[in-house]
Amino acid sequence: MNLADQMRRVMAPIEGRVRLMLARAIVNLVSDAAQAQELQIDLLADETHDAVERLQDYGFTSVPHAGAEALVAFVGGLRSHGVVIAVADRRYRLRSLQAGEVALYDDLGNVVKLGREELFIEAVAKVRVIAPIAVIEADDVRLGGDGGAAVARVGDDVNLTTGKIISGSAKVTSA
Repeated sequence: MNLADQMRRVMAPIEGRVRLMLARAIVNLVSDAAQAQELQIDLLADETHDAVERLQDYGFTSVPHAGAEALVAFVGGLRSHGVVIAVADRRYRLRSLQAGEVALYDDLGNVVKLGREELFIEAVAKVRVIAPIAVIEADDVRLGGDGGAAVARVGDDVNLTTGKIISGSAKVTSA
C-alpha cells in the first residue's frame, strides 16, 4: 500500500466526521418550557432527533413554527449531540429591507423596523406600553395620522366656551 492510500485510509473517519458536523434540518416540534428551548428536527431521510437544544442570541427569543428550517452543529461530527444554531422561516421573512436596516417580525404581520428614514412599528392588534413614565420628544406629534385638529396639552390656553386652543399646542394633532 502506497503512502497516498495509507493517508486516505487514516483520514477517512475524520473526513466523515467533518462532513457530518453541520446539517440542515426541518423543525417538527418546539418545547419552550425548559431553560434551553428544545426542538424535534428532521435531518436526512429517516433521521429525526428529539430534544435538540437551540441556542438563541441574548435578548432575543422566538418559537418557530413547524416547517421552519434550522442549521444544526454536531460537535466532533457526532450525530448523538446536536445544537441548533440558527432557525429561519422563509414563509414569513420580511423582504425589501435596505442595506443596514434591521427588523423584528412575526407570522401575523407585526413589524418593528429600524429603517433608514424612520423607526417603523406596525401591529395587527393593539400596542401596549407599560411604564411608569412614557416620554415622547418630538417637534411634531400626529395622533391617528396626518391632517388632524390641534390637541390641547396641559398648560395650553383654551377658550372654554368655544373649545378653541388660544396658545400653545400647534404641533400636536389628532385625526
